[in-house]
Amino acid sequence: MSAPARRPDAAQNRTRIVEAARAALAESEHVRLNDIAKRAGVGQGTLYRNFPNREALLAEVYRRDVDGLVAAASDLLAAHEPVQALRRWLDRVIDYAEIKRGVLAALEPAAWQDLVAHSHNPIEGALGRLLDAAKEAGSIRTDVDARGVLLLIAYLGRVDHDEWDDVARPLMDVIFDGLRRQDADG
Repeated sequence: MSAPARRPDAAQNRTRIVEAARAALAESEHVRLNDIAKRAGVGQGTLYRNFPNREALLAEVYRRDVDGLVAAASDLLAAHEPVQALRRWLDRVIDYAEIKRGVLAALEPAAWQDLVAHSHNPIEGALGRLLDAAKEAGSIRTDVDARGVLLLIAYLGRVDHDEWDDVARPLMDVIFDGLRRQDADG
């Protein structure tokens, strides 16, 4: 049996709460539920009806970011040449990685390990589709795979929060440039 459908206003409240939590995580790894409720324009009761605890809210932020990142691969491939779709997806990964770090810092190890385990395969699959399309177009090296690229990207997690804006995108540029075929145009 499926869960009952949410009223439109309840669904909007839930979305506002998740978006407020995501924005708070982008600013700091130290998020407080009462600040998130204020930012979302809802009361504490509404927040707790939707998310019984901080961990549930942060897990939902993480899951939505993963879902968005995975869905973006197909959307970007439909709208752009494969190498540009890959570039734009990698830019989204930077935003995802920043939020992921905030979520993981705020959760207990058992909770975040479960989240990461369930998100790894969908993200690797999305990246694999992008890489395959760019390989087929002759834009990137043929000797790379999604697992290897994800290993490189994982090192972004070592960048300190206060230097993220200055370091993350230039490092992603290095990764992207390393994927490009030396004889490929543009």
